[in-house]
Amino acid sequence: MTFEGMNYLAILLAAISGMVAGAAWYGALAKPWMKAVGMTGEPKGEPKIYIIALIAQFVIAYVLAGLIGHMGPLTVSSGIVSALFAWVGFTLAPMAVNHRFQDNGWDLTLIDGGYWLVVFVLQGAIIGWMGV
Repeated sequence: MTFEGMNYLAILLAAISGMVAGAAWYGALAKPWMKAVGMTGEPKGEPKIYIIALIAQFVIAYVLAGLIGHMGPLTVSSGIVSALFAWVGFTLAPMAVNHRFQDNGWDLTLIDGGYWLVVFVLQGAIIGWMGV
């Protein structure tokens, strides 16, 4: 597996799209999310949390680009389909297990899983469109 010729602009835009999606998603669902996790006060807005989130978005976009680049011809639809498979297998399934063992409700799984679905679809579409 080689990562030569990675399209770092596509990875950058994909990572930024994940951050923008997070701001919109959790901005709209802040109260239900806080209830689902049992948070009573205001969420911590420490800069280090956002730095970690941005780094994680870059990692996700980079790995997704590597996976999509090995799946055949690159198109928006092939990027989305590859991202959907990655989301179901590597995000949704483990999240569902973790939330059950943590005794969290399905509402948290739907909120968090829905966010990651949006991120993976956006990143897959961008990477499929721009290439790796």
